[in-house]
Formats: sequence, C-alpha cells, structure tokens
Amino acid sequence: MLTTEQIARAGVVGAGGAGFPTHVKLSGKADTLVINAAECEPLLHKDKELILHRTELFVEGVRLGMLLTGASQGKVGIKKKYTDVMETLRPRLDSNMSIVPLDDAYPAGDEFILIYETLGRIVPPGRIPLAVGAVVMNVETAFNVACAETHPVTEKWLTIAGEVRHPVSIRVPVGAPLSACLECAGGLTADNPKYVIGGVMMGYLETDLSKPVTKTTGGIIVLPEEHFIVQRKQWDWNRTLKVGRAACDQCCYCTELCPRNLLGHPIEPHRAMRSLGFSMNRQADVPGTQFCCDCNLCSYVSCPEGLDPRGVCFENKKRLLAEKKRWENPPFRPERPVQMMLNRKTPTPRLMQKTGLTRFDNHGPLQDTLLEVPRVEILLRQHIGAACRPIVRPGEDVSTGQTIAVRPVINGQPALGADIHASISGCVTAVTPDAVVIEH
Repeated sequence: MLTTEQIARAGVVGAGGAGFPTHVKLSGKADTLVINAAECEPLLHKDKELILHRTELFVEGVRLGMLLTGASQGKVGIKKKYTDVMETLRPRLDSNMSIVPLDDAYPAGDEFILIYETLGRIVPPGRIPLAVGAVVMNVETAFNVACAETHPVTEKWLTIAGEVRHPVSIRVPVGAPLSACLECAGGLTADNPKYVIGGVMMGYLETDLSKPVTKTTGGIIVLPEEHFIVQRKQWDWNRTLKVGRAACDQCCYCTELCPRNLLGHPIEPHRAMRSLGFSMNRQADVPGTQFCCDCNLCSYVSCPEGLDPRGVCFENKKRLLAEKKRWENPPFRPERPVQMMLNRKTPTPRLMQKTGLTRFDNHGPLQDTLLEVPRVEILLRQHIGAACRPIVRPGEDVSTGQTIAVRPVINGQPALGADIHASISGCVTAVTPDAVVIEH
C-alpha cells in the first residue's frame, strides 16, 4: 500500500497553483475525494489529454487518493461539453467513483466552487475543504500519485497555445527551458510576442524564456504585445491605485459577479475599490479581501470601467497578511448560492470574447513523446514550504529519477515540501542556492 511518505519522497505536489505538497493533503481524512478536471482556464487542454491518454493511471491515482483519505466516494468534476473525455473515463471508474458534469463557466476549477458544484457543500470562509469532509486533487496530481511508488515526478504536462502555428499539449522534463517547449508548437505567429505562464486569467508574464518549467507550470500562452491580457498584466500598483481612485463609480458588478461572494463569503471587491479614496498614502483595511481567490474575473470581465478590483484586493490582502491581521468568525451567507449562483455564473464563451481570445485555435492535442533537452535547471523551491536541500555536487553524474534534493529537517521533522529528482541523466554542472543544473 502506497504511503504518504512515499508520495513526499516521490516529489508529488499540486500540479497547478502554488504546489501544495500532496502527501500533506492526503493525510487528512474525508468522506469524498473530489478531482478537479474542470480545466476552466481558456486555451488549456493538458488535463483532458492526460485523462484520454493515461486513463488507467489517472483512475489508479483517484483510487489511491481515496484509500489514503478514507474517502468512500470519488467525484470527478468535468465540464459537460467534454463528452469524449467522459465517454472514455466513465466505463473505467470504480463503482464508488462518478463523474459530475459541470457547466462551461469560469472559474469552475476553483476548489470551493468545485466542491459546491459536485457535493452541494459550502466551505466556510477561512476554512479548508476538510471542514466539509472533502479533499480536492487535480488530474495531473492524481496521475503522479499513481506513479509515485515506482516513478518520482520528473515530467510535466503543459499546453502551448495562442499565437502559435499548432497549439499542442506536451510532456517535458521538469527544468526544461520554456524556449524549448515553444518549439513544439511549430513556431510563433506574432511579431511581438509576449508569454503568459499558466492560464491567461491567473498566470503571469515572463520575459526570460531561459527560465525553467516547474512542477506547477500548466501552460505557455503566446499573445501579441498589444493584447488586452498583456496590457492588463503590465499594470503596476500605482496605475491601479490612480485609475481606480479616479474612475470607480461603485456599480458593484465586481462584487455581484464574484464567485466567492456568490458562495456567501464576505469578499466584496467594490468595498476594496471604495477604500482607495480613504487615504492619500494607502488604502484602508478591508478585511473581506482575505477571502479573494485571485481569479481576476472582476478585473478582466465584470468591471465596465476596465479597472482592477482584483489588484486592489490583492494589495489589501498582502498587507493584512504582513500585519498579521485576520478576520476571526467572518460572516457567512450559506443561502446565497441557491439564490444567486445559477444565473450569475460567467460562461467561458463570454469570458473569451470579453478578453479577446476567440480568434485563437482552442485545441491542444497531445504530442505524446517526451521532449528531449540537453540541459535542465531544476529549482529547489517548486512548492509551498521550505526550499529543498541539494544532496549532489558539481561534477557528479546522476540518472533520471535520482533524488537530488530533499526536504530540510526543522526541529527534528521534515519541513513542508517534497523531494526533487533529476529529470534527465547527465552531469551536475552547477548547484546554486536556487537550483541544480544538469547537462547531458
């Protein structure tokens, strides 16, 4: 029987988002394991491709996750439009597993929204899914759990899309340069390309294509420099503050369409925007911003003035965290989803039209050959928690799958994190405080 310690040693972390160590998540006890197969970010397809091409291993990962958490049922949330994925998966599921078809809306993959849509349960503000008897795991993480006993995490699945000739989903060694990944898409179609790492809604702009793929990299979206998404991601805090202070008319659309607000959480972006006018030096504290999920829906879709409520919430949340201010016993309106959510979801087609993405080919078929690269730069921090401690030296030969960095021990216990492994065979050419470099 696979153990959580084996999962930690295999280097399994959440394959998207911040990379929470999976062995910690699966140490919790729950009645339901919920699998996030929604893939709600526009233009990304790697999770669907993984289910289609590695179905048995994916199901085995769900099975192991249920055993470790003691869950009596497994729910796989997939958008109902992906009929081919559901038809492939359904006959291979165990009797205590089922598919829950989801609306084509954003952000269907937010774990709190997903739990409500699959189980009808609402995670209270400030709590985690275990509070309602659920553990959430995404598709690639489940796949990595299934492989953990024999194969540590050395590969990453990601989608290349946008201004490319052939959008594609690929398998690459962890630590491969972003530039090598882009070559798999047949070349760029923009003269002045910019690169969003992750999804267009929650990803970030990257200018250095020598940077490495990590365990949490979900995609590379190529966009022209003048594109709306690129322009908005280049806003700094001074611009957000100045424009928001001058132009917000308190229409409240940002709040009325906020997915966490629709769950009954006390996040109200319009109040964060209102706070900009309270002080010339900094915005006033708005404790509800602690519950923002950073989905960017308010900034990219909801606001008719083109302002940045999410940026304001983020700055407020960051300051509250730094000052260790926490809203104890926040108000909660569990009746709100029943009253409002059905008619206030944001359909993905509308989101893509609003953000200027409809002109891109929205497909990402799998290129099922591991990308070969001569050099990898494997970061020592690819997860929430402490950076790993390297256990190899320059000049040392290593093999694919060999442990090259381990969790540091703090007060006699391994720190929060997961071990890191060589993704190619070769010679260690550099060990820095941030990374291990391996070359053939």
